[in-house]
Amino acid sequence: MNFLSKLILLAGVGAVAGGASGATNTRPQLSITIKDGNFTDIEGLDPTITWENSALLDNDVVLNFGIDLSARTTNLASLPRKIWGRASHHFGSRYALSTRLEMDVQRPTRLDFELTGEDAESDVQFRLLGRAPTQFKRLSQARVGFVEVKKGFDNDGNRVTVNPRYNLDYDRADVVVTYDADDTLIKVTASQDDQIVTISQKLNDENMISPTIGRDGSLSLAWDRRLGEENTVRTTLNPNRSVDVEWRDAAWTANVNFPMDEKDLSGATVHIKRDIKF
Repeated sequence: MNFLSKLILLAGVGAVAGGASGATNTRPQLSITIKDGNFTDIEGLDPTITWENSALLDNDVVLNFGIDLSARTTNLASLPRKIWGRASHHFGSRYALSTRLEMDVQRPTRLDFELTGEDAESDVQFRLLGRAPTQFKRLSQARVGFVEVKKGFDNDGNRVTVNPRYNLDYDRADVVVTYDADDTLIKVTASQDDQIVTISQKLNDENMISPTIGRDGSLSLAWDRRLGEENTVRTTLNPNRSVDVEWRDAAWTANVNFPMDEKDLSGATVHIKRDIKF
């Protein structure tokens, strides 16, 4: 049995065992994307269904797994899009380790992996991303593409984090530094070629604004508005480029992108997602 068959079998077994002891209830999720401003024709729709489940294994290992399906195609071979699984374990109250594997079913020659870890006592986290051929036989065939470490500090009641990152695929490094002081959050992203500063200021319980400026003078402005419990809207203005709106209302999430160089809505993109509970 090859790797793809094992993953599909795992997802199938999880679906059957969703109500068994140690497994959580399944929660399918339907996503609909309207592409290129095509609001009137079904050809503009790209619906997908996401299903996931979890189970508690021996030695307190938590297993999460799921599959993304195309809700539009009638071709069974094209129905599954992505299959993934994650195993997590806590070592006492201090250490945690997690590994995630993911594969594009339509291109089953590559396996993406993610390794994360945490030392809660030292306030340190790390994340590593990579890929490997699905039929790999030696660990040397795996390739790491991205690595990052985050270290947190307390400074007179305020929160400071330092997050160096390195992309091995493009040989690019940067560092993200944040300073959280109650109603104000300052975020600085610095690399050899660019520096970006975002200052988020909470105005009241319902409103927050976040201007971002780059070294080249580029500017964007985000406005977060709380409309009620589990109901928020985030509007981001990128001058001369676009306006992005994200509306979250309980189980619904809608994302709209309006290009500013268009005279109508033909270039707009809308993504609608809803959690479906059974």
